[in-house]
Amino acid sequence: MKKKLELLAPAGDLEKLKIAIDYGADAVYFGGEMFGLRAGAKNFTIENIKEGVEYAHTKDRKAYMTLNIFAHNEDISELKNYITLIKDIPIDAFIVSDPGVIMLIKELIPDAEIHLSTQANMTNYKAAEFWHAQGIKRIVLAREMTFSEIRELRSRLPESLELEGFIQGAMCISYSGRCLLSNFMIERDANRGECAHPCRWKYHLVEEQRPGEYFPIEENERGTFILNSRDLCMIEHIPDFIESGISSAKIEGRMKSVFYVATVVGAYRKAIDAYYADPDGYVFNPDWLKELKKASHREFTTGFYYNKPTNRDQNYQTSAYTRDYTFVGIVKSYDEKTGIAVVEQRNKMSKGDEIEVFGPYTDYFTQKIEVLLDEDDNPIESAPHPQQIVKIKMAQPVSEKYIFRKQR
Repeated sequence: MKKKLELLAPAGDLEKLKIAIDYGADAVYFGGEMFGLRAGAKNFTIENIKEGVEYAHTKDRKAYMTLNIFAHNEDISELKNYITLIKDIPIDAFIVSDPGVIMLIKELIPDAEIHLSTQANMTNYKAAEFWHAQGIKRIVLAREMTFSEIRELRSRLPESLELEGFIQGAMCISYSGRCLLSNFMIERDANRGECAHPCRWKYHLVEEQRPGEYFPIEENERGTFILNSRDLCMIEHIPDFIESGISSAKIEGRMKSVFYVATVVGAYRKAIDAYYADPDGYVFNPDWLKELKKASHREFTTGFYYNKPTNRDQNYQTSAYTRDYTFVGIVKSYDEKTGIAVVEQRNKMSKGDEIEVFGPYTDYFTQKIEVLLDEDDNPIESAPHPQQIVKIKMAQPVSEKYIFRKQR
């Protein structure tokens, strides 16, 4: 029997790692303070890595580490030292793109499991055979592959080689993330973890003989966004995703918030579990998509999975995210006798606010904040201070790590 599809979630820091696991991720991927391709994420110290991997393993989940930069000569010595420092931590796999980095890991951690990063642009079965021969256990597919290509790839490869595909998140305008635009414009190298996302900026055309005259490519008072892809979203296509032969479904977003991670992981957990509970009778539930849209997102696309993207997969109007809900708090503890939750504020909330409350493997419920207290049980009208600890009377029981959100 085929293994169940793995739900793989991003972990930009230790809190997000724990939230991802508690909300249903089968595995998480994270970067250290060096050599991962998300320098803007908080990332993990060595102590964080130890704690995060241990937390994952106590929950019978897996933790993968990204070492997917394209290393330059000056990186090699420092990278070797770094791998030596982490080699005894039981990380489940390393996600790597550079053959030299793969060789270094093999030299220093001979039994390490290695996954080939999407940065390696793996798009055909001969390339997959090559990487498998180098000891690669899993290939993260290039985003540019269709389901048809993936099914053929799967049919030509041994079962011992796993395939991982993106299921949700931002789409890079450059080929599988290999972009020089950021480096060229502001000297921040996208291939070394410092992408400034210039593909999301506003652009106009200038004709050579008319300097200073800016022509919008489409009429729009805010400019135009010729490189601005919609976000990938495959929650409506779970059967096709699973039946293509992909064994791990990857959510993009190590720089996203705790709220984003909890919302997206929770929605996909429900959809995937529903499919496996009854594959023949599986029916998509529109509430899952509604739930996804409560997290920060751009308009959605199915990317390359069904065909080459067209102009309908671009957003020429704006690079802004849709943010209809605000993350206002996370539960630290709950007293069943009094019905009072101790909550850490994440954005301002006030007495009288209508909030939605959700937790791991649960549906949300709505309530009004009628009792709002400070840490010393004094009534207050609002909680305006970042990470302020407050107490709230709950309409229904909750647990640690339940999340509060408020419609804007």
